[in-house]
Amino acid sequence: MLNFDFPRLAAIGLTPALLQQALAQAGDGDLQLARVCRVQRDCAWVHDGEDEHLAHALPGIHAELAVGDWALCQPREHEPWRLLERLEPFNQLVRVNDEGARQAYASNVDTALLVMGLDGDYNPRRLERYLGLAAAAGVAPVVALSKADLCPDAEARLAELEQRLRPLPPILLLNGTDPACREALRPWLGMGQTLVMLGSSGAGKSTLSNTLLGEETQAVGGVRADDSRGRHTTTARTLLKCPDGACIIDTPGVRTLQAPPDAGALAGSFADIEALAGRCQFRDCRHREEPGCAVRAGVDGDRLRNYHKLRREMERHEQTALQRQQQRREWKVRNGLEGGGAGRRACCRERRKRKRPARGAFDPASQDVYGWAGAAGPCALFSTRGGAFFTYLSNQLSIS
Repeated sequence: MLNFDFPRLAAIGLTPALLQQALAQAGDGDLQLARVCRVQRDCAWVHDGEDEHLAHALPGIHAELAVGDWALCQPREHEPWRLLERLEPFNQLVRVNDEGARQAYASNVDTALLVMGLDGDYNPRRLERYLGLAAAAGVAPVVALSKADLCPDAEARLAELEQRLRPLPPILLLNGTDPACREALRPWLGMGQTLVMLGSSGAGKSTLSNTLLGEETQAVGGVRADDSRGRHTTTARTLLKCPDGACIIDTPGVRTLQAPPDAGALAGSFADIEALAGRCQFRDCRHREEPGCAVRAGVDGDRLRNYHKLRREMERHEQTALQRQQQRREWKVRNGLEGGGAGRRACCRERRKRKRPARGAFDPASQDVYGWAGAAGPCALFSTRGGAFFTYLSNQLSIS
């Protein structure tokens, strides 16, 4: 039999749909419904609406747990609870790391608060990546521009984002240490709501969390003076109960964030490009060099370049290992790095295009000898004066 107090659990985010799922999975066992509020390597903490309890789960279940999940637990006195089953979440924020593996941020979330500092942390391109992450999970985004008290041109940056982002999410100028933040965020802090903080290290997520909680629950740290980056003060995702009734999930900062995992999420965060694409002169327009492109004419250039970059990342994640290997091989051939006649011919074309000196040429003025690093390698310059070796590759000059 499932033990639950719906009003008490609804205050921390339980919905009728999740309760119905729990009743179907519980069976005849004496179980307690609880929400996961912290996940460590070998254990988890769950909240029953009143207190937190340490819980242990089987390895297969533990690997799937994320903060915000609901679970069926077996309570035990003076011992850790047993976490027996995890309920399927109605949404989940998922990040794809550099190796292509999926990493869950949080489950059963109503609002994603995207925190970006108005110091060196300000980066509209990275904000667009977070908007894509929220769109992929079906979570409503709210942008919080923190440290507004330290930025003299805060209003100008707010106007820049309002002009750039489509669809336009709510954007707030906040001072994370000012209690007025609670009033500004009140529409998203209602009873039973779940709000997750997302942003890079040093953006002010933990400072804002402490202000909303009304106490110094989360540790905070300073940022580096040269680039305003934080020091990963928050090291684990944690679900916290707000006095206003909402649950706040504070998360560690992220250094890199890959593109959204599907085309629908990317289109959702770049709705202006998708709307204008139908007005292009050519049906298969790629919005690059084609004439009559309505997207290039109507979208900010930097935003369009970010769109192309995210799309390339998304397509790469969809490729198999063999497809990525074939793509690398084709790139090497185009740049003269692959052996054989094709590589040499490609390298010769690049050399002629850049008007490089012929093989074996000697410059008496500079005492330089031009030659090849290998039969199919890039064009190289050997200096007889200093013994330095210069390599021209992909329009870049490297010295070794």
